[in-house]
Amino acid sequence: MTHVKICGTTNLDDAIVAAEAGADLLGFILYPKSPRYVAPETIAAIANSLRSRGRRVPILVGVFVNVAPADILATLARTGLDLAQLHGDEPASVFPALRGRAFKALRPVGLDDALAQAEIFWTHGVGAGPQLLIDAYDPRAYGGTGHKADWDAAAAVARGFDRMLLAGGLTPENVAEAVRTVKPWGVDVASGVEAEAGRKDPTAVRRFVAAAKASGGSTGEP
Repeated sequence: MTHVKICGTTNLDDAIVAAEAGADLLGFILYPKSPRYVAPETIAAIANSLRSRGRRVPILVGVFVNVAPADILATLARTGLDLAQLHGDEPASVFPALRGRAFKALRPVGLDDALAQAEIFWTHGVGAGPQLLIDAYDPRAYGGTGHKADWDAAAAVARGFDRMLLAGGLTPENVAEAVRTVKPWGVDVASGVEAEAGRKDPTAVRRFVAAAKASGGSTGEP
């Protein structure tokens, strides 16, 4: 069954909606220039509240852009986040210091670039979680643009490398087609389920999760 990451979470209500809808991962943006940025103190409060409810808690992922490994690890400890998603220009050399708790988001410009980057980064992913994320290319932004990723390139990566998350322009309306076409391990959405930047539409979240999980996907282990 396709794994689902709801990204750009900024508040407890949205986190609870996503968790109860069946999301497997929740993403929190720690890039201050993003309209979905959330402070570490707020993330810590959300994480504590989720875990105190005595119910299943999704894997909690912090999204970082060009942050030093030591600072990433300090933020993970401070907030209670489980994993780090590196969404900037980070080289493969930073991953050993992150102790298997990080994976790379790629923004390839085409098929050849996607495969070349995947070859570099896939072994540095999380042992029991995502190994790579494929997002849409945009020369002016690191992510969250709502632009559709290159599904052909993403499908080639999904065939050759395990546990790939597909992001970029996904919505409740197109996620089933994306899963059938790309066959990713999981899908990632932020703007596609929002009422406004940083605020989720609960109905859209539930529809997205249901559509993604009903569509099958990669048979890779979680």
